[in-house]
Amino acid sequence: MKKILGYILFTLAVVSCGDKRQTFLLEGSFKGFNQGELYIYGADGTRPLDTIAVVKGQFRYEIPLEDSTTFVLVFPNFSELPVFGMKGANVKINGDASHLREADISGTDENEDFTKFRQKTSHQTPPEFSLSVAQFIKENPTSPFAIYLMRKYYIQISEPNYPKAIEVAEAILKANPDAENLKNDIKRMEGKKYLKDGGRLPAFTMTDINGNAIKSSDLNAKLNVITVWSSWNYESQSIQRQLASKKEQYDSDLKIISICIDADVKNCRQKVNRDSLKWSTICDGKMWETPLLMQIGLSFVPDNIITDSQGKILAHSLNLRDLMDKIDKTLDKKEE
Repeated sequence: MKKILGYILFTLAVVSCGDKRQTFLLEGSFKGFNQGELYIYGADGTRPLDTIAVVKGQFRYEIPLEDSTTFVLVFPNFSELPVFGMKGANVKINGDASHLREADISGTDENEDFTKFRQKTSHQTPPEFSLSVAQFIKENPTSPFAIYLMRKYYIQISEPNYPKAIEVAEAILKANPDAENLKNDIKRMEGKKYLKDGGRLPAFTMTDINGNAIKSSDLNAKLNVITVWSSWNYESQSIQRQLASKKEQYDSDLKIISICIDADVKNCRQKVNRDSLKWSTICDGKMWETPLLMQIGLSFVPDNIITDSQGKILAHSLNLRDLMDKIDKTLDKKEE
């Protein structure tokens, strides 16, 4: 009997260890963050947006994971912290919520190396940090954080540096020839040739979250806006609410198409209904790999393109205030 019981316990232990090797465990704590939720998603679009509960300053998140992924933790103030995840890894985070660049992440060589980089550069000025980012990518082209840094600091900013981004992306691709997501980044940046004031919006056809076909030719109002938003970016959601107000004000003179980069289509639909956004929203769950983003060159959140009735680009990548001013000045002038 003892032998049988011992065999059963041994088998359970082996099975348990086998299961654990199939998962990725992320746990830790942040000083100054006692209760609430964190968002987490895969930076390459392979993992949908999820939440992590923080209770009494502690959090624990464990998921099945086959392929290694760079995750992004998003905090209530919308600041981010990248974490490399791999099957069987137990990654621990300890830090201060008000000084995330100094947070200590351990458990894999990749996370520990990047922690050293973050802590070393935590007090650098923006120009100094930009140089450090370029140096890190140059010295570590196979690091899972190289692509994240390229996107974060060359593309997903208010004034993207596309020539530099393409140069960096091609260098990373040379070291990672099978990186399909990086190839998509390069294609998306090539679409930027359309994204210039005075240029013309390329023809496209997409399907919105209600199954309706959306064509570029539908943007035939006096003023048209294509906007990018996400559930974790406050400014982009604020733009959606302000656009809803402008839509009521200008009616048929203003047409809008929104692109939501959330991974969860159902969640996107709920937010659209909750905010009563009465225009077409595109959300295919592919996040930054959404084909339309690549085609028209939009590459950060929030982002936007403003066109006239003939598809001529009047402006792009405006902040909230400038976007609202552009709408008012253009349409008020049209009505005179």
